[in-house]
Amino acid sequence: MGKLFGTDGVRGVANIELTGELAFQLGRAGAYVLTKETKHAPRILVAMDTRISGDMLESALVAGILSVGAHAIQAGVIPTPAVAYLVRHYRLDAGVVISASHNPVEYNGIKFFNSEGYKLSDNLENEIEEIILSRQEILPAPTGGQIGTKSIAEDALDDYIAFLEKTTTARFDGLKIALDCANGASYKAAPIALLDLGAKMCIIHNEPDGTNINENCGSTHIEELQAFVKEHQADVGFAFDGDADRCLAVDENGELIDGDRILAVCGKYMKEHQALEKNTIVGTVMSNLGLSIMGKANDIMIKQANVGDRYVLEQMLKEGYNLGGEQSGHIIFLDHNTTGDGVLTAIQFLTVMVRTGKKASELASVMEVLPQVLVNARVNNAKKNTYLEVPAIAEAIHALEEQFSGDGRVLIRTSGTEPLIRIMIEGKDTKKMRQEAEKLAAFIEDQLQ
Repeated sequence: MGKLFGTDGVRGVANIELTGELAFQLGRAGAYVLTKETKHAPRILVAMDTRISGDMLESALVAGILSVGAHAIQAGVIPTPAVAYLVRHYRLDAGVVISASHNPVEYNGIKFFNSEGYKLSDNLENEIEEIILSRQEILPAPTGGQIGTKSIAEDALDDYIAFLEKTTTARFDGLKIALDCANGASYKAAPIALLDLGAKMCIIHNEPDGTNINENCGSTHIEELQAFVKEHQADVGFAFDGDADRCLAVDENGELIDGDRILAVCGKYMKEHQALEKNTIVGTVMSNLGLSIMGKANDIMIKQANVGDRYVLEQMLKEGYNLGGEQSGHIIFLDHNTTGDGVLTAIQFLTVMVRTGKKASELASVMEVLPQVLVNARVNNAKKNTYLEVPAIAEAIHALEEQFSGDGRVLIRTSGTEPLIRIMIEGKDTKKMRQEAEKLAAFIEDQLQ
């Protein structure tokens, strides 16, 4: 068994890579590591998205938690950020989400949150991994009355919705909002929260059947929402991913407002109202250069973290910032929640619309998006992290960097959750950028089969 944790928990094809056995082991080791310092029988919140494999993995995960004497509190289907909030709200010892986020239905994943609602550090993940791989004998095996029990958090969804509604003092009466819930975990929370705040709704992909999560919908397939917004003459649209920690927006003309632009809109508004800590937004190395240009024009510092919302959050916490996120739609409003929260992001964007009286397109125009091309090379997963050790690949990348050094940039990185190497080129000539990115991707695929 190789390395278990990627950039967002443990993820793989359910029942093949992420098996019931592994879920049981993660429940045991995770519960032990996260709660071994407590003086009481620990309580752990467990939630999931709408995937059909969730029930299977939940049963195994909960069994693991109970087997080391911890108590599992099952919240059912709720967004990932709801767990981050509810762990704090209920004063629990940890939280676990069963979800593969934006990935197709055959995948699933398991990610942990600590008692403060934060994703785990690399050190804690390594400790859990080490126990599973080589030190399971240290895990306790209580008997009799010391074995853990499970219960149901019947008010989890309602409590999360109440939290969302308290993050704004604005009302959305008069606004027509389109939603794409990706047949995922936001299918109840998002419509209810926005309706309670006065919005008029038109909604697609909020009828999950266990197999249709992220299927040609949600934040990774924005095209249908773009057409839907125009068809229904909505003021704005929002698309979430399967576990609702991402949000992308669509303006009234059907134009995409990605995570970088959402950061620009909300960051500028927060700065103007003295609410942006240190006048700084934390993006990533994948953030469009247009975000930096917007920052300079508005006296806002743009910091760049590694790709992954956990790394954005680490920099925010370390340096005292309260707004950060990714182009993909993970936006962290640290004044409200401890992780990316798609429905919260929609509410904050709508608040700016209401308070300024501006259309979504007008707000988004604060940032010009420079052309970017992203091409994925699908490779052998065992080789993806050593691609630079292949001399021919290293030479090809260096040549590409030299080619675009005058009027653009090249960024190569591995996916933390899939067997992919991502090639991003930013510059002026989109046709040329795509040709060169596809050429390099094909070369890398040929070298790393």
